Amino acid sequence: MVNLLNVSKISASRGYRTLFRDLSFSASTGDILELRGENGSGKSTLLRILAGLTRAESGSLKYEIEGDVSSLKFPVHFLGHQDGIKAQESVEDQMIFWARFFQADKAEIRPALERVGLWKRRDVPGRGLSAGQRRRLSLARLLITYRPIWLLDEPLAALDVKGQEIVKELIAKHTSEGGVVVAAMHGHGFENAKVIEVKPFSKKIKTIPTNSLENA
Repeated sequence: MVNLLNVSKISASRGYRTLFRDLSFSASTGDILELRGENGSGKSTLLRILAGLTRAESGSLKYEIEGDVSSLKFPVHFLGHQDGIKAQESVEDQMIFWARFFQADKAEIRPALERVGLWKRRDVPGRGLSAGQRRRLSLARLLITYRPIWLLDEPLAALDVKGQEIVKELIAKHTSEGGVVVAAMHGHGFENAKVIEVKPFSKKIKTIPTNSLENA
C-alpha cells in the first residue's frame, strides 16, 4: 500500500478558540477514514484544510500522488454541507458546468447521473429537487472525473435508504480501485473504516483557592 495523504501535527482555531491541536494521521490506498467527534470539534474545518480551502494554524499535510493526476494542484474531490445546486438550472446543465470545470469529457455525464438515479430527471431545475435528490446530484460530481482522494462532509445526510446504499457502493468501488475517502461522520459509518478522533482542545487553567484571595 502507498500513503496518498500524510497529515502531521495539524492545529486549527476558530476565532480565539482552538478547535484541535497536533492532529496527525495518514491514509493509504484503499483506506476509508471517518472523522468522529462532537459538534464543533472541527471535523468540517479539518476537511476544508485537507481540501486547501482553509489554512491550518500549524502543522503540515502532503499528498503523495503518482501517475496522470500528479499535475493536479489538489487531487481531491470535496463535498461540503452546502450542495452548491443552482435553483434555476436543470440537473443536466449543472453537470455540464462541472464537466467543464473539471475539464472532463461530457460523455461521463449520463453514466454519472444514471448511477445516482437522476438521469430521468435531467431536465428538472434545482428548485424541483428534493433534499435527497440535491445530495445525489452533488455526489454525481465525484463520477465526472477521477480524483484519488474524496473528502466528504456527512455524505449520508438527507439521503433515504436507497441513497445511502448508493453512497456506500460508490465508496466501496472507489477504495477498491486504490482511492481514499476521508469523511466527517455522525451515526452509522462504513465497513472497514478507520476512525480518527477529532477532539476539542482544552487548556487547563490553574485556579487560585478563594481563601488565598481573601488572605492576600
